[in-house]
Amino acid sequence: MNATKNIMIVGVGGQGSLLASKLLGKLLCNEGYDVKVSEVHGMSQRGGSVVTYVRYGDKVYSPIIDKGEADFIVSFEKLEALRYASYLKKGGKIIVNSQEIDPMPVITGAA
Repeated sequence: MNATKNIMIVGVGGQGSLLASKLLGKLLCNEGYDVKVSEVHGMSQRGGSVVTYVRYGDKVYSPIIDKGEADFIVSFEKLEALRYASYLKKGGKIIVNSQEIDPMPVITGAA
């Protein structure tokens, strides 16, 4: 019996976070795992925060990952890595792209 593994893919709208999670989910399904993929935030606005959950194992009952439960966080942007770091479990791994994208209030001049 293998334990459920939890992967979060985070970034901003327009970077491909949702596409990456769908591709990873498809790959894991093809390997015979039960997989749940869930988009939680964003995608409605280019530049807005986006987080997707990919959970896989012998049997997965929920697509949601709670704080402290992520085995891996893959971040397409530095600020988003920091925003979701509390979701990483002890001993988990985080992979961060060095790209920095200013938040929308900065881009629009509101902040």
